[in-house]
Amino acid sequence: VQLQASGGGLVQAGADLRLSCTATGGTLSDYSMGWFRQAPGKEREFVAAITWTGIMTKFADSVKGRFTISRDNAKNSVFLRMNSLRSEDTGVYYCARVQDTSISSPIQWGQGTQVTVSS
Repeated sequence: VQLQASGGGLVQAGADLRLSCTATGGTLSDYSMGWFRQAPGKEREFVAAITWTGIMTKFADSVKGRFTISRDNAKNSVFLRMNSLRSEDTGVYYCARVQDTSISSPIQWGQGTQVTVSS
């Protein structure tokens, strides 16, 4: 299965964005999925994840209360809703399949989408 992230862009601080991760060549419904990001000059970091059942979610402390993750298995997609964006949220956002038993641990990376937040 191939994973493709989309929905990034250039926004001002305080704005909202919704990222989408769509799978081709297979289905996401059996996979726990996550979002990660990489800022310039920094290592890739965990942002959010959702179990394959959709019952449990996990967020990095830096985005708790601002970001939500959801999935629509009928659309073979996972979403990251980002509210009240800050300049420190700038980076390339990647969706990934993650381990079911450790949903902040990636297994397979998808293509990224750039998010730039201007202050």
